[in-house]
Amino acid sequence: MIDTTTTGSAPARAPGRPRPRRRPRLAKALPYLLLLPALVAELAVHIIPMLVGAWMSLLHLTQFFIRNWTQAPYGGLANYRIAVNTNGPVGKDLLHSFLITIAITAVVVGCSWLFGLTAAVLLQRPFPGRAALRTLFLVPYALPVFTAVITWRFMFQRDTGLVNALLSDELRLTHGHPFWLLGDRSFAAVVVILVWRLWPFAFLTITAGLQSIPADLYEAAAIDGAGSLRLLTRVTLPLLRPVNRVLLLVLFLWTFNDFTTAYTLFDQPPAAADMISIHIYNASFITWNFGLGSAMSVLLLAFLMVVTLGYLGIGRLRGRHA
Repeated sequence: MIDTTTTGSAPARAPGRPRPRRRPRLAKALPYLLLLPALVAELAVHIIPMLVGAWMSLLHLTQFFIRNWTQAPYGGLANYRIAVNTNGPVGKDLLHSFLITIAITAVVVGCSWLFGLTAAVLLQRPFPGRAALRTLFLVPYALPVFTAVITWRFMFQRDTGLVNALLSDELRLTHGHPFWLLGDRSFAAVVVILVWRLWPFAFLTITAGLQSIPADLYEAAAIDGAGSLRLLTRVTLPLLRPVNRVLLLVLFLWTFNDFTTAYTLFDQPPAAADMISIHIYNASFITWNFGLGSAMSVLLLAFLMVVTLGYLGIGRLRGRHA
């Protein structure tokens, strides 16, 4: 009798059982290869320009060094000191633009969230024509930005605009035909356009969040005697807190960074509508001081990063203690 067993040899494979195949290296690397184009695009579009802008902020890069900006003299933190010096004209104007942007952002984010929440709650229950209303509400968000802002610019014209025709001629709410694109009223014009553009996004996001709330909770609360207001404050808003947390942050970043609205609406934004993105653009491309404009951009990026990280950190702490 022959002993077929050998010491240290691999166990015999059962007859008929397929031998396991090793996963080829290409299959393992395929997910990373698919991510490579996106990573290269991110580096080319965002990371590298950001690093170049940070380096430019350390240079005295004016119109005299446009042809060969690498030869601009190194200035260190001089541009930053000029930007944050509120006693100087540059720092004072930058602070004014920052405060104006804060005020516009606060009003726009609050109104957009409130209008979106109201519309989403009112359209939560089915009724005839609900689908048509939802589609109509999303039209401002679907329109191209330039088309929408140029349309509003015509509507805000002093003598031929629809806004003055409605408020002054029909409703008699204003005296005469006021200028909406000049002076202090330009603040209201920017706010109206931004709210009109952004509240449909809030409506869409909150509507999606409402779909995840079980109907049994509303039925149980209604059986316990809860009215519409109590259902909103005790059921809807608490369960929408994760959605609202992200929504408010996105609305804040979009509004604070908005450039297209003010740039398209005004030939030169008045002081009441001098948003910080336009201010940095003017500091860079109108006065040809790219070093100072880059320093302002880096300060803006640092502010938004601090606000974002702080906001997310506070949200996580509240979520742990809840």
